Amino acid sequence: MNVDEVLTTAFDDALAAGPLRSPIMVVALRGWFDVAEVATGALDQLVSERVAPVIASIDPDPFFDFTQERPEVQLDDDEERSIRWPTNEFVLVRNPGRAHDLVVLAGVEPHLRFATFADSIIAVARRLGCGVVVTVGAAPEAVPHTRPPLVVGSSTNDGLVRALGLSRPSYQGITGLVGVLQERLDRAGIPAVSLRVGVPHYLGNARHPKSSMALLQHLEHVLDVPTGHAQLADDVARWRVLHDEAVADDRQASLYVTMLESEYDRRAEASLPSGDQLAADFERFLREQGGTDPEP
Repeated sequence: MNVDEVLTTAFDDALAAGPLRSPIMVVALRGWFDVAEVATGALDQLVSERVAPVIASIDPDPFFDFTQERPEVQLDDDEERSIRWPTNEFVLVRNPGRAHDLVVLAGVEPHLRFATFADSIIAVARRLGCGVVVTVGAAPEAVPHTRPPLVVGSSTNDGLVRALGLSRPSYQGITGLVGVLQERLDRAGIPAVSLRVGVPHYLGNARHPKSSMALLQHLEHVLDVPTGHAQLADDVARWRVLHDEAVADDRQASLYVTMLESEYDRRAEASLPSGDQLAADFERFLREQGGTDPEP
C-alpha cells in the first residue's frame, strides 16, 4: 500500500488564496502519547473559531482495528443516520501579519501500518513546504496539579537543539506513531521537534486543561502565532477546584502533593529560556535553513 492510495488532498484549493507563509506543521494524535487527550484538546482549541479548511485527509479503513476504535452512529436534525469514522484531517490555519501559517493535524493514532501513516503525514509536509514538523503530546508524570505544567522538548536536529535548548531523544523501548514519525522525519531530512507536557499521574485520566493551556502557550511563544489559550481559563479554574477537592479527601494524596510541590520548586530553578528568546532563536534557525517551496 502506498501513500497515494490513502491520502486525499485539496492543495490547489488551499493555495488559491495565495502562497503559504513559512508554514509549520503541528501534529497531535489521540492514543499512546496523549494522556487525557491533553494534546489533541490543545490543537482543537487552536483551530476553534478560526477559518481552518480541510486540505488533506487520511482514509481510516486501512489503519484501524474497528473493534478497538469503533465508529459511531449519529443522527442529524432530520434524524438521518450516518457513521462517524476515526478522523485524521489536516487543516490550514493562516495567520495574516505573522511569520507562520500552520498545517494542523489533531487526529487519532492508528493501530496498523504505522510506516504508511507516517509517510502520509510526511507527504503533506513536503508538498506544502513545511519548514518544521512539531509533534505535541502529553504523558503522566510525578508533578503537582498546583503548579504550572512543564513543557519539555527534544529533537535530533542539531540546529534546533542549539536554537531552542532542546535535549536529544534518549528513550529506548516500545513506541507509538509519534516515535515512528519522528524517526522517519529524521531520515527524510525534515527538521522536527517533539514537545511533551507532564500531566499529574495521580489524577488518572481526568481532564487537565491546564496542561493543554501550557502546550498552547509554548507554541505561541516559539512560533509567534495566536493559539487561543486564554479561552481555556474557565475550564482550567473549574478543573482546578475538582482536582483540589479530590486530593483534599485523601490525606495520603495531600501529603504526596506537598512532596511533589517541593521537588517541582527545586527543579524549576533550572528553567527554560524566556519565550521571547526561544522565538528569536527559532526564527534564526529557520533563516539559516533557508525557505522550502511547496511542491507544485
